[in-house]
Amino acid sequence: MTIAAIIVAAGRGTRAGGDVPKQWQSLRDEVVISRTFKTLRPHVNIICVVLHKDDVTRWEALGLTADCIAMGGATRDASVCAGLEALCAYSPDKVLIHDAARPLVSAEIIRSVIGALDSHKGAAPALAVTDALWTGHDGTVSGTMDRSGLFRAQTPQGFDFQAILEAHKHQSTPAADDVAVARAAGIEVAIVAGCERNLKITTKDDFLRADNLLGYEMDVRIGNGYDVHRFGVGDHVWLCGVKVPHGRSLQGHSDADVGMHAVTDAIYGALGMGDIGQHFPPSDPQWKGAESRVFLRHAVNLATQNGFKVSNVDCTLVCEYPKIGPHQPAMKAALAAIMELDVNRISVKATTSERLGFTGREEGIAAIATATLVKS
Repeated sequence: MTIAAIIVAAGRGTRAGGDVPKQWQSLRDEVVISRTFKTLRPHVNIICVVLHKDDVTRWEALGLTADCIAMGGATRDASVCAGLEALCAYSPDKVLIHDAARPLVSAEIIRSVIGALDSHKGAAPALAVTDALWTGHDGTVSGTMDRSGLFRAQTPQGFDFQAILEAHKHQSTPAADDVAVARAAGIEVAIVAGCERNLKITTKDDFLRADNLLGYEMDVRIGNGYDVHRFGVGDHVWLCGVKVPHGRSLQGHSDADVGMHAVTDAIYGALGMGDIGQHFPPSDPQWKGAESRVFLRHAVNLATQNGFKVSNVDCTLVCEYPKIGPHQPAMKAALAAIMELDVNRISVKATTSERLGFTGREEGIAAIATATLVKS
C-alpha cells in the first residue's frame, strides 16, 4: 500500500507578521516547513509539497527532497487539487493533506489517521470543544450556543486517494478544509483524537506558543561505560581522580584510572561518539602516562558542544582491595571538579565479586559507570 502526503505551503500567512510567510520563518533553529516535512517523512512513501511560485528558491535552499512539487493556486482548494493531480503519476492508495504551518503534529496523530483509513475513506484529527460558546454583536454577548458535538479541526486529514481527487475535481464552491470537500462528495470522515500541541501557526503569538511547547521537549541520553585494568608493580592506584596507596599499581597506557575511564566512556556512549580508544588511541605515544582527567574533560566538552549537560554520573568499582569507602568523598569531589558538577550528582561506590573471577583473585579492578545527559 502506498501512502502519500501533501504539504500545503502556498499561502502568504500575513497575519503572522515577518518578512516572509509563516511557513518560511524559523521556529527555534529550524524553518517551520522543514520541521513539518521531517515529521511526516518517516510515515509516508511519497511527499508532494505545494508551493507559491515565489517560494521555490526558498525550498531549494533548505536542501530537502520532496518526491514532487506542485504550484499553488489562488485558493487553498486549488492548491490541494494541484497537489493531488501531481500525485496521480505515483498512484497512491491513501493521501494525507497537511498544513505546512502545523509543525508540531505528533507521530501518534499521523499513525491514527492512517490507521483509520483502513476502515473509512476519510479520517481527520479533531479536539472536542470544551469552552462555552457565545454569539456577539457590537462588542457584547448576544447569546450562547450549544457546544455538544462540536469539534476543532486539525490536520493531517487523510483520504482514499481516488475518492478525494474526484471530490476536489467536482468542488465548485470554496470549502473550509478538505473534510468539507469530502463531505460535500458524500465521503464519510472518521474523527480521531487530536492534540492541543498540534496547533496551526497563524499569528505572531502562535510562534511563542509553539516555542513554549518545544521547550518542554527533553532530550535525555543515557550511556554506559565499562573498563578493566590489571595489577602490576607499584605502590598506588589512581581511582576516580584520587591517588590511593596500595601494594600494586594498575597497568595501562595512561594512568590506568579505571573508574574515570568508565565514566568517560559512559559520556561518549550517551553521545553516540565511540569510546576513549577512538578519541585517544593507545597506539599514540602522546597519551602514554596521560592523566585520565584529560579524557574525561574532553568527553564533557563534547557533550557541551553538542548542546548537552551531564546531569549525573554513577560509578561502581569492582575489587577486593584497596578499600574504597575511606576515599569515596575525595573521589566524588575530584570527578565533580573535572565535570563542573555538584558533588551530589555523582555517585562512587564499590563492591566485591565474592572472590570470584579476576577481581576476586585480586588480578585487577573493573569499573562500571552510567552517565545521564540532558539537552541544555
